[in-house]
Amino acid sequence: MLEELLRATIALIVVMDPVGLIPIIISLTAEMPVEEQKRILNTTLYTASAILIVFALAGQQLLNLFSISLAHFSIAGGLLLLILSLEFLLKGFEVAKGIEVGAVPLAFPLLVGPGSITILMLSLQKYGFLIGLLSALIAIIFTAVVFKFINTIYKSLGRLGSLVITKIMAIFTAAIAIEFIIDGIKAIFEMFYINSAKIY
Repeated sequence: MLEELLRATIALIVVMDPVGLIPIIISLTAEMPVEEQKRILNTTLYTASAILIVFALAGQQLLNLFSISLAHFSIAGGLLLLILSLEFLLKGFEVAKGIEVGAVPLAFPLLVGPGSITILMLSLQKYGFLIGLLSALIAIIFTAVVFKFINTIYKSLGRLGSLVITKIMAIFTAAIAIEFIIDGIKAIFEMFYINSAKIY
């Protein structure tokens, strides 16, 4: 159980990548008062946490409501995650500053997006509800700690170090995205093969 929890948690944290998000947060909040920065970080954390918890508790029901299989969700999430990771790698991330950047785009889709939701859904299916929920809670706690020491981490890494981490995480994210797409395609072919076998 511990090994499964570790694998599920690491996969979720790698895709969420709160450390790699630091340069974007700093760039969006650099000219804001300290209290406003804290408010945006809290908004980001609370919004991301709410999305993860909702999908942990009722993700499968939401998919069933819209008649979406996990295989299709995996492919769609993988494609969107791949596009986002390529954007990070090729040109970085630019967004217009706004009042609620904590919710959009920081919480969604940057911190919690199709990739992390897909990771969570796959963990729930593969390892069970308890491990899926615990991995989400641990990822949230890890993100909260990163946000707590965001300025210290940024000063330690420097702008260059933070950008390097972002690029490295983007490569890992792209690899995970491709794995999602391949797994989704495999699952669809397996379902097609099983249904064809039943017919004949």
